[in-house]
Amino acid sequence: MSACRYRVLVVDDDPALLRLLSMRLSAAGYEVAAVESGEKAVAQIPTFQPHLVITDLRMDGMDGMALFDMIHRRSPALPVIILTAHGSIPDAVDATSRGVFGYLTKPFDSMDLLEQVTRALRVTGEQHERRDEESVAEWRQGIVTRSPIMEDLLGQARLVASSEASVFIHGKSGTGKELLARAIHCASSRAKGEFVAVNCSAIPETLFESEFFGHAKGAFTGAMRDHKGLFQAANGGTLFLDEIGDMPMTFQVKLLRAIQERSVRPVGSTRPVPVDVRIISATHRDLDELRKKGIFREDLYYRLNVVALDIPSLVDRREDIPLLANHFLSTLEDAVKKSVKGFASDAMEALLSAPWPGNVRQLFNVVEQAVAFTTTSLIPVSLVQRALRDEADGEMPAFADARSRFEREYLTQLLQITNGNVSQAARIAKRNRTEFYKLLHKHHLNPSQFKGAAPSVTVAH
Repeated sequence: MSACRYRVLVVDDDPALLRLLSMRLSAAGYEVAAVESGEKAVAQIPTFQPHLVITDLRMDGMDGMALFDMIHRRSPALPVIILTAHGSIPDAVDATSRGVFGYLTKPFDSMDLLEQVTRALRVTGEQHERRDEESVAEWRQGIVTRSPIMEDLLGQARLVASSEASVFIHGKSGTGKELLARAIHCASSRAKGEFVAVNCSAIPETLFESEFFGHAKGAFTGAMRDHKGLFQAANGGTLFLDEIGDMPMTFQVKLLRAIQERSVRPVGSTRPVPVDVRIISATHRDLDELRKKGIFREDLYYRLNVVALDIPSLVDRREDIPLLANHFLSTLEDAVKKSVKGFASDAMEALLSAPWPGNVRQLFNVVEQAVAFTTTSLIPVSLVQRALRDEADGEMPAFADARSRFEREYLTQLLQITNGNVSQAARIAKRNRTEFYKLLHKHHLNPSQFKGAAPSVTVAH
């Protein structure tokens, strides 16, 4: 956001200093309102809606701390910078421990002033500017953002929603792919239908057909009644296929046929069932690379990838971190019944500078842990740092990553104990040679590298 979109309220009973502050900030591109007392500042805030307040500490009537206390009760995330003379620096330091963003000593340096202002505006999570009607539209209510990248993406999503085209969303784990898919569904003519989400990496290979297409009573052992399946559950609505890159090749051709024919045949049934479903798919993997390697069917790739949307990582939209953190804080505060008003300024800076490999999902976990442990109204930096360390140390891998690691280790062990003999390894794994070679290719394993690694084993038939 450019400086000219930020509003700064300046409060000082010294007319000369008030003019100087106003000139310096206006020259930097900020919109400035200047008042000479705390009482006038209180009256100005509702109409001016500042993003930042800069106030003198010592003033007749309502002083700077009294003004801060009133602001903090009404808008705890609105940052306040205190101006102080050298003799009252201890008071200013005490003020920062109570939640004041920072302080400047008089006479202040212009560069120090602008640096403090920039830092304060970076860590505020409040959006005081009025949003237009589109930005708070119901279809995108679950998405919290002020990032230009995200706004551009949402604009594309809004246009795509009005069509029936299949949509493919690419993004790293935890970026909010399902939220975007749901927003597209809510903005479409299918909004009154069901939005059904499924994680393809969580379904065992042998159950894909039954889960997606359903099954008839008695189709197999344990099939005690008819089961509709995901396609029929999403009939008239949207089916969201998350982690589509983990779908086994054996089912991909069946999915393609169902999409093309707009019908499914439940397992154990001879009659096709017509379905009207829009497909939105997503993955954190490079689907184009999987297609080139022969792991993902090219015809299915083009059927799903009619319109492609790329959702950015959290580090590419850092301006959303304060908004998201405060949004999560407000939702968690009710659940834990604590009166937590916000983050200390250095705590928010720690959030802003973190690497966030787990993206928005990781941010939520960090905020949740910090809220659980805090005993103060402002979350201190120590709790944020602790939560970030715990996330890095104890983060569980995604199911797809864990399964991929297991497959590679399993295949490596098989090749080692069979001395690189693919036929023997395939028999042990109870897979045919063609399928086994595909698995080796998927994990970039060369059987010749295992020749002489260990004695061959005899496989019983």
